[in-house]
Amino acid sequence: MKPGMQAHALATVDEPIQDPIAKLIAEGAHRDAVSACATTYGTILGRLCMALLGSQADADEATQETLLRAHRAMASYRGEGSVKAWLCGIARHVCAHALETRRKGRELLEIVPTSGEAVDAFAMRRRARAVRDALATLKPSEREALVLRFVADLSHREIATALNLDEATARKRISRALGRLRTSMPDVEAV
Repeated sequence: MKPGMQAHALATVDEPIQDPIAKLIAEGAHRDAVSACATTYGTILGRLCMALLGSQADADEATQETLLRAHRAMASYRGEGSVKAWLCGIARHVCAHALETRRKGRELLEIVPTSGEAVDAFAMRRRARAVRDALATLKPSEREALVLRFVADLSHREIATALNLDEATARKRISRALGRLRTSMPDVEAV
C-alpha cells in the first residue's frame, strides 16, 4: 500500500475528503501537506505552545517539533476529526514532553519601566504572567482542555478528539478549569 493510502481508504466514494490538507495527506503529498499545515495552523500552534509552555523560544521550538512529528505521522493519519485537532493533539504531547524535561529556575528578571507605553507593556506582561501562574495551578488535564478551547479555538468535539475523550468529559474539564480560574483570579471577567 502506498504511503497515505490508509487515510484515503477511510474516505468512501460517497464521501470525498473535504479538507484540502487531509486530501493532500491522503494523496501522499506530505511535503505539501506539512507546508499547508504550517501556513494554515502555524499561528494557532504557536499560541497553543506559548500558552502551555510560557516561553516564546520554547513555543517556537515546540511548534517546529509539532510540524516535524506531524510530517512523520502523515502516513498513518486516520482522518478522525479535523486536521487542526490532530495537530493540536500532537502539539499538546510535544509541550508535555518539554515541560517534563525543562530545567527549573529559568525565571527571567523583569525591569520595572517608567514611561507610558512601557508601563502599559509591563502591565500586559504582569497580567500574562498572572494568567500563566493561574493556569499552572490547574490540573494538567483541565489546563490542556482550556488552552485548546480558548487559545487554539477548537470546538468541544475537536477538543475531545485531540484529548482522546468523549465530548461531555471535554466540556466538564473546561467548565471546572474556568471555575478554578475564576476562584484564583476573581478580577478576571467571565469568559
